[in-house]
Amino acid sequence: MRDKTQANSPGPGDRLIRAGAVVFFVGTVATLVTVAPLFLGTTPFPTYMFGLSMLMGVGFLVAGAGVFQSIAAGRRRARKVARASQ
Repeated sequence: MRDKTQANSPGPGDRLIRAGAVVFFVGTVATLVTVAPLFLGTTPFPTYMFGLSMLMGVGFLVAGAGVFQSIAAGRRRARKVARASQ
C-alpha cells in the first residue's frame, strides 16, 4: 500500500507543534525581559509581564498536544496497514 501524501506535506499535529514552538518562544522572551530588571537593578516590569511568562507553559502544552495527535495518527495508519495485510 502506497501512501498518497507527499514527503514534505504537513502531517497531523505538525501545525500544533509549530504553533506551540512559537508561543513557547514568545514566553521565553517575556520571561527573559521580566527577569532582566532583577539582575540589572532597575524598576521591575508590571505584573502582566509575569502573566506573559506563562506562555512558555502554554506553548509546551500546545506542542505536546500536537505530538500526541501525530502519534495517534501514526497508530491509526499502522492499524490500517496491519488489517489490510491480513
